Amino acid sequence: MSVKIRLARRGRKKQAIYDVVVADARAPRDGRFIEKLGTYNPNTNPASININNERALTWLLNGAQPTDTVKAMLSYRGVMLKKHLQIGVLKGAISQEQADAKFNTWLSEKDTKIEGKKDQLATAKADARKAALAAETAKNQARIDAIKAREAEALAVATSVAEEVETTSAEATEEFEASVAETAEEVEETPVAEEAPVAETTSAETPAVETAEEVEETPAAEEVETTSAEATEEFEASVAETAEELEETPVAEEAPVAETTSAETPAVETAEEVEETPAAEEAPVVETASAEAPAVEAPAADAGEGSAE
Repeated sequence: MSVKIRLARRGRKKQAIYDVVVADARAPRDGRFIEKLGTYNPNTNPASININNERALTWLLNGAQPTDTVKAMLSYRGVMLKKHLQIGVLKGAISQEQADAKFNTWLSEKDTKIEGKKDQLATAKADARKAALAAETAKNQARIDAIKAREAEALAVATSVAEEVETTSAEATEEFEASVAETAEEVEETPVAEEAPVAETTSAETPAVETAEEVEETPAAEEVETTSAEATEEFEASVAETAEELEETPVAEEAPVAETTSAETPAVETAEEVEETPAAEEAPVVETASAEAPAVEAPAADAGEGSAE
């Protein structure tokens, strides 16, 4: 029966660990075995190897054949060297004390190397952690600096915009105030300029109408125009009525009527025109009416002469 020293898989998926067993070569990998010599865990760095060196050496001396992986593990643990020395002792090439001394020297050196490797790995891990921490700190600081820079830029932009807005608003306010002042001046000057000619025209053309009440109650330009238009219409209506009466009245009686009309004209003007101040156009109409009166008197004079004859 061929006996092998090999690995039997244990553990879970992607976290495998192995048992070092002595089993029949015909048995399945994870099946029946003769003896368990130790364990092997490849998930650690360096790999964890726990083997009973004395039992492994006994099985090797008895003729058990290790697999390649198990042979490398036994060499790593010094079992293969110890087998070589033990064969030399059996052949009488060296004594047992010499073999043990050589094995202990090699084992101490091997342990020193293993510890050095562990320390080196621990140091490298610590350095990597420090480097990662420093990189993270630098990254955070860079992020903070970038945020501060953006905030400073935003603050500068906001300040400049606020200054521009203040300047623009101040200029707009000044322009608005200036325009308001100009408008106020124009509004103050415009009524005076418009009212003065009306007052002069009224005083020049209608001397009898300048009374204390008109001076105190001077109408606006629109009221004056409306009043003058109404007065003109009334005066034209009265003139038309007078003309109709003159046409209907006989020639002999036309003279007194004309005189009465010319005599009553100032009274009508004084009564109606004082209450409703006419515009500048009323005076020429009155003059026209007065001018028409002599034209009416002329036939009357001729009529008187005819009767006298």
